[in-house]
Amino acid sequence: MADYSATIRENYQRVLEKIARAARSVGRRPDSIKLVVVTKGHPLEILQAVVAAGAHDLGENYVEEALPKIAALTDGEITWHMIGHIQSRKARPIAEHFSWVQSVDILNLARRLDGFAAEIGRVIPVLLECNVSGEETKFGWAAWNETRWPEFAAEIAPLVDFPNLEVRGLMTMPPYDPDPEKSRPYFEELGRLRDFLAVRFPQTHWSELSMGMSGDYEVAVQSGATLVRVGTAIVGPRQ
Repeated sequence: MADYSATIRENYQRVLEKIARAARSVGRRPDSIKLVVVTKGHPLEILQAVVAAGAHDLGENYVEEALPKIAALTDGEITWHMIGHIQSRKARPIAEHFSWVQSVDILNLARRLDGFAAEIGRVIPVLLECNVSGEETKFGWAAWNETRWPEFAAEIAPLVDFPNLEVRGLMTMPPYDPDPEKSRPYFEELGRLRDFLAVRFPQTHWSELSMGMSGDYEVAVQSGATLVRVGTAIVGPRQ
Protein backbone atom coordinates (compact mmCIF):
# COMPACT_ATOMS: atom_id res chain seq x y z
CA MET A 1 0.00 0.00 0.00
CA ALA A 2 2.90 2.36 0.69
CA ASP A 3 4.09 2.01 -2.91
CA TYR A 4 0.57 2.66 -4.19
CA SER A 5 0.27 5.75 -1.99
CA ALA A 6 3.49 7.08 -3.50
CA THR A 7 2.13 6.44 -6.99
CA ILE A 8 -1.09 8.28 -6.21
CA ARG A 9 0.87 11.22 -4.83
CA GLU A 10 3.02 11.35 -7.96
CA ASN A 11 -0.03 11.08 -10.22
CA TYR A 12 -1.86 13.79 -8.31
CA GLN A 13 1.07 16.20 -8.58
CA ARG A 14 1.49 15.39 -12.27
CA VAL A 15 -2.15 16.21 -12.97
CA LEU A 16 -1.86 19.48 -11.04
CA GLU A 17 1.21 20.39 -13.09
CA LYS A 18 -0.60 19.66 -16.35
CA ILE A 19 -3.58 21.73 -15.23
CA ALA A 20 -1.25 24.62 -14.42
CA ARG A 21 0.52 24.33 -17.76
CA ALA A 22 -2.78 24.23 -19.68
CA ALA A 23 -4.08 27.23 -17.75
CA ARG A 24 -0.97 29.33 -18.43
CA SER A 25 -1.10 28.43 -22.12
CA VAL A 26 -4.32 30.45 -22.45
CA GLY A 27 -3.48 33.17 -19.95
CA ARG A 28 -5.43 31.74 -17.01
CA ARG A 29 -4.33 31.48 -13.40
CA PRO A 30 -3.79 27.84 -12.35
CA ASP A 31 -5.47 28.49 -9.01
CA SER A 32 -8.72 29.32 -10.84
CA ILE A 33 -9.21 25.59 -11.58
CA LYS A 34 -10.25 23.08 -8.95
CA LEU A 35 -9.27 19.43 -9.27
CA VAL A 36 -11.97 16.99 -8.16
CA VAL A 37 -10.54 13.49 -7.73
CA VAL A 38 -13.10 10.90 -8.81
CA THR A 39 -13.00 8.00 -6.35
CA LYS A 40 -16.01 5.92 -7.38
CA GLY A 41 -15.35 2.20 -7.36
CA HIS A 42 -12.30 2.51 -5.11
CA PRO A 43 -11.96 1.30 -1.51
CA LEU A 44 -11.44 3.50 1.51
CA GLU A 45 -7.66 2.94 1.56
CA ILE A 46 -7.36 4.53 -1.87
CA LEU A 47 -9.36 7.55 -0.75
CA GLN A 48 -7.12 7.89 2.30
CA ALA A 49 -4.08 7.89 0.01
CA VAL A 50 -5.71 10.54 -2.21
CA VAL A 51 -6.36 12.78 0.79
CA ALA A 52 -2.81 12.20 2.05
CA ALA A 53 -1.56 13.32 -1.37
CA GLY A 54 -3.18 16.69 -0.76
CA ALA A 55 -6.60 16.40 -2.40
CA HIS A 56 -9.48 18.23 -0.78
CA ASP A 57 -12.26 17.63 -3.34
CA LEU A 58 -13.55 14.09 -3.92
CA GLY A 59 -16.19 13.06 -6.45
CA GLU A 60 -18.54 10.10 -6.10
CA ASN A 61 -21.23 8.77 -8.45
CA TYR A 62 -23.33 6.49 -6.26
CA VAL A 63 -24.84 7.53 -2.95
CA GLU A 64 -24.86 4.01 -1.46
CA GLU A 65 -21.15 3.62 -2.15
CA ALA A 66 -20.28 7.11 -1.00
CA LEU A 67 -22.01 7.26 2.38
CA PRO A 68 -19.71 4.79 4.19
CA LYS A 69 -16.68 6.63 2.80
CA ILE A 70 -18.05 9.98 3.96
CA ALA A 71 -18.68 8.53 7.41
CA ALA A 72 -15.15 7.11 7.60
CA LEU A 73 -13.29 10.15 6.30
CA THR A 74 -14.11 12.81 8.85
CA ASP A 75 -11.42 15.26 7.77
CA GLY A 76 -13.21 18.58 7.87
CA GLU A 77 -11.29 19.83 4.84
CA ILE A 78 -12.84 17.32 2.43
CA THR A 79 -15.45 18.65 0.03
CA TRP A 80 -17.69 15.91 -1.35
CA HIS A 81 -19.08 16.29 -4.87
CA MET A 82 -21.97 14.21 -6.19
CA ILE A 83 -21.14 13.88 -9.89
CA GLY A 84 -23.29 10.92 -10.97
CA HIS A 85 -26.84 10.63 -12.21
CA ILE A 86 -29.28 10.98 -9.31
CA GLN A 87 -32.62 9.28 -8.82
CA SER A 88 -35.04 11.72 -7.20
CA ARG A 89 -35.79 9.25 -4.40
CA LYS A 90 -32.17 9.54 -3.25
CA ALA A 91 -32.27 13.30 -2.91
CA ARG A 92 -32.47 13.30 0.90
CA PRO A 93 -29.13 11.60 1.70
CA ILE A 94 -27.43 13.64 -0.99
CA ALA A 95 -28.76 16.87 0.51
CA GLU A 96 -27.60 15.73 3.93
CA HIS A 97 -24.09 14.51 3.10
CA PHE A 98 -22.71 16.12 -0.06
CA SER A 99 -21.11 19.56 -0.23
CA TRP A 100 -21.81 20.05 -3.96
CA VAL A 101 -24.24 18.45 -6.39
CA GLN A 102 -22.87 18.70 -9.93
CA SER A 103 -25.49 16.58 -11.70
CA VAL A 104 -28.86 18.32 -11.36
CA ASP A 105 -30.61 17.41 -14.61
CA ILE A 106 -34.37 17.67 -13.99
CA LEU A 107 -36.59 20.15 -12.19
CA ASN A 108 -38.19 17.57 -9.89
CA LEU A 109 -34.79 16.53 -8.53
CA ALA A 110 -33.89 20.16 -7.88
CA ARG A 111 -37.19 20.72 -6.09
CA ARG A 112 -36.62 17.73 -3.82
CA LEU A 113 -33.03 18.72 -3.05
CA ASP A 114 -34.25 22.22 -2.20
CA GLY A 115 -36.91 20.86 0.15
CA PHE A 116 -34.57 18.53 2.02
CA ALA A 117 -31.91 21.23 2.23
CA ALA A 118 -34.49 23.54 3.78
CA GLU A 119 -35.33 20.93 6.42
CA ILE A 120 -31.73 20.77 7.61
CA GLY A 121 -30.97 24.46 7.16
CA ARG A 122 -28.51 24.15 4.28
CA VAL A 123 -27.94 25.98 1.04
CA ILE A 124 -26.38 23.57 -1.46
CA PRO A 125 -24.18 24.71 -4.37
CA VAL A 126 -25.38 22.94 -7.51
CA LEU A 127 -24.46 22.70 -11.17
CA LEU A 128 -26.89 22.00 -13.97
CA GLU A 129 -25.81 19.00 -16.02
CA CYS A 130 -26.28 19.78 -19.70
CA ASN A 131 -26.16 17.51 -22.72
CA VAL A 132 -24.59 19.72 -25.39
CA SER A 133 -23.73 16.87 -27.77
CA GLY A 134 -27.11 15.23 -28.32
CA GLU A 135 -25.62 11.84 -27.47
CA GLU A 136 -28.51 9.63 -26.37
CA THR A 137 -26.51 7.81 -23.69
CA LYS A 138 -25.73 11.04 -21.81
CA PHE A 139 -27.87 12.48 -19.05
CA GLY A 140 -28.51 16.19 -18.72
CA TRP A 141 -30.81 18.96 -19.85
CA ALA A 142 -31.23 18.86 -23.63
CA ALA A 143 -29.05 21.80 -24.69
CA TRP A 144 -27.42 20.78 -27.97
CA ASN A 145 -29.67 22.95 -30.16
CA GLU A 146 -28.86 26.64 -29.64
CA THR A 147 -32.15 27.71 -31.20
CA ARG A 148 -33.94 26.03 -28.29
CA TRP A 149 -31.89 27.61 -25.53
CA PRO A 150 -34.71 30.09 -24.76
CA GLU A 151 -36.98 27.10 -24.04
CA PHE A 152 -34.30 25.61 -21.81
CA ALA A 153 -34.00 28.91 -19.95
CA ALA A 154 -37.76 28.99 -19.39
CA GLU A 155 -37.66 25.42 -18.08
CA ILE A 156 -35.03 26.18 -15.45
CA ALA A 157 -36.45 29.56 -14.44
CA PRO A 158 -38.14 28.19 -11.27
CA LEU A 159 -34.94 26.37 -10.29
CA VAL A 160 -32.72 29.44 -10.11
CA ASP A 161 -35.06 30.91 -7.48
CA PHE A 162 -35.13 27.91 -5.14
CA PRO A 163 -33.99 29.39 -1.80
CA ASN A 164 -31.91 26.43 -0.63
CA LEU A 165 -30.07 25.73 -3.87
CA GLU A 166 -27.35 28.01 -5.13
CA VAL A 167 -26.90 27.53 -8.87
CA ARG A 168 -23.20 28.07 -9.55
CA GLY A 169 -22.82 26.99 -13.17
CA LEU A 170 -22.95 24.06 -15.57
CA MET A 171 -21.52 20.58 -16.00
CA THR A 172 -21.18 18.37 -19.09
CA MET A 173 -19.67 15.14 -20.42
CA PRO A 174 -18.76 15.10 -24.12
CA PRO A 175 -18.90 11.91 -26.20
CA TYR A 176 -15.90 9.69 -25.58
CA ASP A 177 -13.10 9.99 -28.10
CA PRO A 178 -9.45 9.02 -27.64
CA ASP A 179 -8.50 12.34 -29.25
CA PRO A 180 -9.00 15.01 -26.56
CA GLU A 181 -9.29 17.71 -29.21
CA LYS A 182 -12.63 16.19 -30.23
CA SER A 183 -14.00 17.33 -26.87
CA ARG A 184 -13.10 20.98 -27.40
CA PRO A 185 -16.21 21.98 -29.41
CA TYR A 186 -18.48 20.63 -26.67
CA PHE A 187 -16.55 22.42 -23.93
CA GLU A 188 -16.75 25.66 -25.88
CA GLU A 189 -20.47 25.12 -26.45
CA LEU A 190 -21.00 24.79 -22.70
CA GLY A 191 -19.20 28.09 -22.22
CA ARG A 192 -21.50 29.77 -24.74
CA LEU A 193 -24.53 28.30 -22.98
CA ARG A 194 -23.26 29.64 -19.66
CA ASP A 195 -22.89 33.11 -21.19
CA PHE A 196 -26.43 32.91 -22.58
CA LEU A 197 -27.87 31.95 -19.19
CA ALA A 198 -25.87 34.63 -17.41
CA VAL A 199 -27.66 37.26 -19.49
CA ARG A 200 -31.06 35.65 -18.87
CA PHE A 201 -30.51 35.20 -15.12
CA PRO A 202 -28.12 37.94 -13.96
CA GLN A 203 -29.07 37.35 -10.33
CA THR A 204 -27.43 33.90 -10.48
CA HIS A 205 -23.72 33.17 -10.27
CA TRP A 206 -22.72 31.23 -13.40
CA SER A 207 -19.02 31.19 -12.58
CA GLU A 208 -18.43 27.42 -12.63
CA LEU A 209 -17.92 25.10 -15.59
CA SER A 210 -17.32 21.46 -14.63
CA MET A 211 -15.91 19.64 -17.64
CA GLY A 212 -12.96 17.47 -18.50
CA MET A 213 -11.92 14.06 -17.23
CA SER A 214 -8.75 11.98 -17.33
CA GLY A 215 -8.52 11.94 -21.13
CA ASP A 216 -9.31 15.57 -21.92
CA TYR A 217 -8.94 17.74 -18.82
CA GLU A 218 -6.13 19.83 -20.33
CA VAL A 219 -8.33 20.77 -23.29
CA ALA A 220 -11.14 21.50 -20.82
CA VAL A 221 -8.92 23.90 -18.89
CA GLN A 222 -7.98 25.67 -22.11
CA SER A 223 -11.70 25.94 -22.88
CA GLY A 224 -12.61 27.57 -19.57
CA ALA A 225 -13.20 24.74 -17.09
CA THR A 226 -13.15 25.78 -13.45
CA LEU A 227 -13.63 22.23 -12.17
CA VAL A 228 -12.13 19.10 -13.73
CA ARG A 229 -13.14 15.60 -12.66
CA VAL A 230 -10.14 13.28 -12.84
CA GLY A 231 -10.12 9.68 -11.65
CA THR A 232 -8.14 7.12 -13.65
CA ALA A 233 -5.15 9.41 -14.23
CA ILE A 234 -4.69 9.65 -10.46
CA VAL A 235 -6.04 6.47 -8.85
CA GLY A 236 -5.91 4.06 -11.78
CA PRO A 237 -8.76 1.89 -13.12
CA ARG A 238 -11.66 1.10 -10.84
CA GLN A 239 -11.10 -2.01 -8.75
